[in-house]
Amino acid sequence: MENKNKKKIVNTTNAPAAIGPYSQGIKVGNLYFFSGQLGINPQSGELVLDFAGQLKQVMQNIDGLLTSENLKRNDIVKTTIFLTDLANFAQVNQAYETFFKAPYPARTTVEVSKLPKNGLVEIEVIATCDE
Repeated sequence: MENKNKKKIVNTTNAPAAIGPYSQGIKVGNLYFFSGQLGINPQSGELVLDFAGQLKQVMQNIDGLLTSENLKRNDIVKTTIFLTDLANFAQVNQAYETFFKAPYPARTTVEVSKLPKNGLVEIEVIATCDE
């Protein structure tokens, strides 16, 4: 009998490498738990400077993680968004409507005092797949 709780580690060059002791993502059963993505360009390793650029890069990094596992945006069931300034919430909503199509994933958004590398936005996602 196969162990359905066996973990599979996600490791791809399509998104920035982990900047600490964690994995880019973990698959358990039919769920993927992807680590939060900052606006870091995976090729240069540099953080994009402005909020709009970071937000766009975050979405591209999420796409890179999904692609590495043959997933699509509509496989995302939950997002958590971390902002250093809730004044950017409207920009996030605009990007969200462009990135996702209805029905939208569940979402939590919180303001935090600081993010790694002095990022302005970080988004983590949970996705599901057919087994």
